[in-house]
Amino acid sequence: MSSSLRVDKAAPSLQHFESDGADLAYLDAGAGDPVLLIHGFGANALQNWVELGWADRLIAEGRRVVAIDNRGHGQSEKLYESRAYSLPGLAEDARRLLDHLGIGRADILGYSMGARIAALLSVAHPHRVRSLVLGGMGRNLFAGLPPAHDLADDLEAARLDQAKTEDGRMFRAFAERTQGDLAALAACMRAAREPVDSEAFSRLSIPVLVAIGTRDTLAGPLAEMASCLPEAELFDIHGRSHMGAVADPTFMARVADFLAKRP
Repeated sequence: MSSSLRVDKAAPSLQHFESDGADLAYLDAGAGDPVLLIHGFGANALQNWVELGWADRLIAEGRRVVAIDNRGHGQSEKLYESRAYSLPGLAEDARRLLDHLGIGRADILGYSMGARIAALLSVAHPHRVRSLVLGGMGRNLFAGLPPAHDLADDLEAARLDQAKTEDGRMFRAFAERTQGDLAALAACMRAAREPVDSEAFSRLSIPVLVAIGTRDTLAGPLAEMASCLPEAELFDIHGRSHMGAVADPTFMARVADFLAKRP
């Protein structure tokens, strides 16, 4: 494992493993207590965690950083059927990565879709999770979402200006910036977003931090998380939208402080 990513942020070396027949890429850098980072829809490990400074920050804090490219994203295998992208299946990909690396327990940080994956992983395998950070996902974590066919159609439109919905234009523009495979991302978008079981989630006995931008219109209310997890830490990322919050330095600082003080 390398101790720093500062020398070459353009193309750090990703490794690969097999998960349920899919070839998945991951980053493994630094030393210390492991932190598993799970990116959101359309992003990837390098864009979300290396380019924005998360990996260097956590490595400097004495952490081992493990970041997965979710299937269909980044350097992982591209699949084109929506059934390949069930959220429980994506959570099992993350669990298999921990198995592959021989990591018994890890702190888990997920953003947006990655927060849903992290929460499902925590409910299904609570003994594997030391602490949990959910970014860009509030009460909607427990609502679930039907397949987003309109957004998927916008991803597959011939050009960005042919996208018909505001959210579709936003996700399409983001996917183009991250050089995503639009057909694979459309298949992912056509998969249902299963809700997390709120009762099972409330029984978690681990430290939890939930952070949402104050201008985020996709996550659902932050305050309502207190009813499910009264002991969770709730953090408003001031002035940030859903897309902008993940890069906010106050969010990074709050996560570093949360990890430093957790048992």
